[in-house]
Amino acid sequence: MKYYNYIIGLSLAATTLFSCDNSNGKADGYGNFEATEITVSAENNGKLMQFEVNEGDQLMKETFIGYIDTIPLALQREQLKVSKEVISSKSKGVLSQINVLNAKLKTANTNKTRSENLIKDNAGTQKQLDDVKGEIDVIKNQIRSVEIQNAPVVNELRSIDVQLKQIDDQIEKSKIINPINGTVLTKYSEPGEITSFGRPLYKIADLGTMQLRVYISETQLANIQIGQEVTVKIDAADEMKSYTGKISWIASEAEFTPKIIQTKEERVALVYAVKVDVVNDGSLKIGMPAELWLNNSNTH
Repeated sequence: MKYYNYIIGLSLAATTLFSCDNSNGKADGYGNFEATEITVSAENNGKLMQFEVNEGDQLMKETFIGYIDTIPLALQREQLKVSKEVISSKSKGVLSQINVLNAKLKTANTNKTRSENLIKDNAGTQKQLDDVKGEIDVIKNQIRSVEIQNAPVVNELRSIDVQLKQIDDQIEKSKIINPINGTVLTKYSEPGEITSFGRPLYKIADLGTMQLRVYISETQLANIQIGQEVTVKIDAADEMKSYTGKISWIASEAEFTPKIIQTKEERVALVYAVKVDVVNDGSLKIGMPAELWLNNSNTH
């Protein structure tokens, strides 16, 4: 019995030793590197007059890449400006009528005041005052009539102003401006091609910092937190190459392990996705497999 208990004790000790040794030397998680990719698309229709970008180029944010032909838009703008001048001339004619009528109204109001004063002094008649009031009513009606006639002209001028702003916006969007610092991954168009709104021009991603997406089990959640430093390893020529990474995101919901995980047993397990930011020294590529090693996993 003592011998049996001794054997059991040795077995438990061995089990404890290996369980503390990071699951027999296995990594805490496996995954692939990814980056936030942005597809830059055309924001206008027309010919690509200039498009200076090639795959592999390092581009800075706000860099001018090229532009789409703006001649048709410029011609539309000139046509609208001419229309606005013609309509404005009509509006000026209507406004001059209103100015004349306002002058008459001012004179009529002066005559009204004079007539009222004459009546007070018993030097005028009520008929004279009534005639002046009638004249004022006629002039006011004439002003309202002219203003109603001028309303469509004013609305048309406003409409043209809106169209001019829209064209100015389209001309501005004909410029191709790079949105982020990054590396050009794919080029979809060439100078001289006809493009259209929403058509992809090129894809770019910031490869300076890569994200390793790995999957961990629920039992490992207690050992990680956002901002925690971890070790990331990739395959190299002779041995694994190590990087220092920082956990930037932890999924709030579990999911089934994706098929990229090697074993069938692991693929059917429920796991949590985790993203680890790793500074790229130029060796890390999108889609490259890597291992996650928790820095506290060997401290048992």
